[in-house]
Amino acid sequence: MKPQDIVAGKANSLWIFGYGSLVWKPDFQYKRSQVGYIQGYKRRFWHGDNFHRGNDELPGRVVTLIEDDDASTWGVAFEVTGAEVEQSLKYLNERETVCGGYVTKTVEFFPEGEKQPPVQALVYIATQENALYLGPASPETIGVQIAVCQGKTGHNLEYLLRLAEFMRSSCPHVEDHHLFSIEAAALTMVSYLLAAQ
Repeated sequence: MKPQDIVAGKANSLWIFGYGSLVWKPDFQYKRSQVGYIQGYKRRFWHGDNFHRGNDELPGRVVTLIEDDDASTWGVAFEVTGAEVEQSLKYLNERETVCGGYVTKTVEFFPEGEKQPPVQALVYIATQENALYLGPASPETIGVQIAVCQGKTGHNLEYLLRLAEFMRSSCPHVEDHHLFSIEAAALTMVSYLLAAQ
């Protein structure tokens, strides 16, 4: 499903699931937000970024979702309503699709807590067909790349650290080994670079 298809259907309400920078920097108006998860995907730093967190010479690393039947990914879903639907989709199309190379899919979002039913949510995912897709690498390789990259939105390290902080503060019961091992590797590299100065 594409964002314009939702707008064409004149949706009065839409949920948008964020699992990367959207969890700490949505930058669009929304009615409410809810921490929760989606199933069938794992979060990985396998996507390159030559705009927000890197450049053409040194692309940064940002997260995408990889299909995995046994996995779940925690993040935040934002409900947008009325005129916010079209405005948020226009903004996110530029941020995630034009500048980031992501495509949209619809997923079932499960809000944290047992009393709330799941809702359909729009999510942005970078696929292997994307020219910026970098694929898997060791936590050390990814951590080094993140430690030295910077783009128009800021340093790639900020992206990593804010995502890790979100997981620790909002989802303390979730162990995201991929995220935390890359964080440790990146911080080791930063310590090394600072000591070398």
